[in-house]
Amino acid sequence: MMLNKTIPALLALEDGTLFHGISVGVDGQTVGEVVFNTAMSGYQEILTDPSYARQIVTLTYPHIGNTGTNDEDAESEQVWVAGLIVRDIPPRASNWRMQQSLPDYLHAHKTVAIADIDTRRLTRILREKGAQNGCIVAGKNIDENAAIAAARGFAGLKGMDLAKEVSVKKAYAWTEGTWRLPFSLEGSIQSPLQEHFDLNIPSPGAVLRGERVRVRECFKKEGDSGLACAVRGNDLHLVVYDFGVKRNILRYLIDQGCKLTVVPAQTPAAEVLAMQPDGVVLSNGPGDPSACDYAIEATKIFLEKNMPVLGICLGHQLLGLACGAKTIKMKFGHHGANHPVQDLNTHKIMISSQNHGFAVDEKTLPQNVKATHRSLFDGSLQGIAHTEKLAFSFQGHPEGSPGPHDVEGVFADFVAQVQSRKKNKFTTEAQSHKNTEDNKKIKHIF
Repeated sequence: MMLNKTIPALLALEDGTLFHGISVGVDGQTVGEVVFNTAMSGYQEILTDPSYARQIVTLTYPHIGNTGTNDEDAESEQVWVAGLIVRDIPPRASNWRMQQSLPDYLHAHKTVAIADIDTRRLTRILREKGAQNGCIVAGKNIDENAAIAAARGFAGLKGMDLAKEVSVKKAYAWTEGTWRLPFSLEGSIQSPLQEHFDLNIPSPGAVLRGERVRVRECFKKEGDSGLACAVRGNDLHLVVYDFGVKRNILRYLIDQGCKLTVVPAQTPAAEVLAMQPDGVVLSNGPGDPSACDYAIEATKIFLEKNMPVLGICLGHQLLGLACGAKTIKMKFGHHGANHPVQDLNTHKIMISSQNHGFAVDEKTLPQNVKATHRSLFDGSLQGIAHTEKLAFSFQGHPEGSPGPHDVEGVFADFVAQVQSRKKNKFTTEAQSHKNTEDNKKIKHIF
C-alpha cells in the first residue's frame, strides 16, 4: 500500500501543545504517556515490546521504516505501543527480509500513528517538562479541544498495574534460541549445522531473491564439545515470569542451554516452587512496579526459600521492592539503544538498550543489597545484587544487543552461578548420604 499523505492527524499534549501531521496508521484516536526513544534502528522491536503498553512512542531518528517489517523481528505477538510518532516515513521501503511496509504493518495491527511533525521540538518539550500524557487523532473532522481533553483525561502510568494485562494467560514451554544467517553473501553457504542435520538451505542468491531462511544458532563453537544454543544443553530448569517478556530474553536463556517454562504474571510462588525449578527469572514489563503486589510477594517468597532470582527491567524493580527498597517515577525515563552503564565492580562501561520510566531509588537500598551498575547519563541505579542470596538484576535490556554484546553476559553469569550452586548442593547431599551410610556401618560393627 502506498503511503496516503492526504489523511490528517493531530498530536495533542496535556499542556495544550498541538502538532499537525499526516496519518500513517489507522484512523481513530489513542491516548497514553508520550515518551521519546533515541534508537536509530529497531522500530519493529519497539512497537512490539510489551513494556511500551499505554505509551505513545516518539522516535527521534528522522527516517523510520526504510527496511519495512517482517515476522521475525517482532518481540511479541502484537503491537503494544498506544501510538507512534515519527518525522518521516519513506514512500518506499527496501530490504530483502521485508514482508510489509511500516504503514501496512501499522494498519494490520490497528495502530494509530502520525508523521510529518517536528519531532525535535516535541523531544525538547518532553526532555524539559518530562513525559506528558498525549492524544493522537487521525482522520477527518479533528476536534483540537476534544483531543486536548482526551490527553488530560488519561490517568497516567503511576500506580497502574499493566503487567497482568500484557501477560500470557497460560504457562508454556519455550524452546527457541537465537538465530543467524548460515551463509556468506560473498561466497557459498558455510554452516556447521550441515554436519549434524540434513538441511535444505537455499543459496545466497536464492535468499537475495526473497526465499527466506531462518536457522537457529546451533553452530559448533571452537573448543566446544557440542553445539551452541538448544543443542548444547544442561540440566537447569528456569521459570520465567511473563510480565511482558520479550522473545529475545527467552532466546538468550535457551542459548545458555536451559529448559524454560514461562508462567503468567500472577502465578503464585507456591505453584512455581512445586515445579522444582533451579531458578526464577523476572521479566521486563510495563507500568508501575509498586502496583504489582502479587509479583513483589512472590519474589519475597523466592528469596526466603533461597531460590535463585534474576530480574530484568521491571523484574529489576520488583526485586528491589521485594528486598525493601522503593521505586520512583523518572522525569522522562530511559528509552534508547545508546545508554552507557558502568559495572561498579569492574568499572567497565557497557552500551545498553533501555526502556523504563521507573527506577529503584538507590538511597533506599537495605544493607544486604548492593548497587552493581549505574547509568552514566544521570547516575540512576542500573543493577543490584543481594549480598546473602543468589539474586541480582539489571535495569536495561541485555538481549537488546546495542553494544552489540556488551550486556548479554548477565544471562551467562546467572546460569553459571545457578549451575555452581546446584553442583555444590549435589556434592554436599552426596557427601551427607555417604556419611550417613558410613555411620550405619560403624554402628553395625559395634
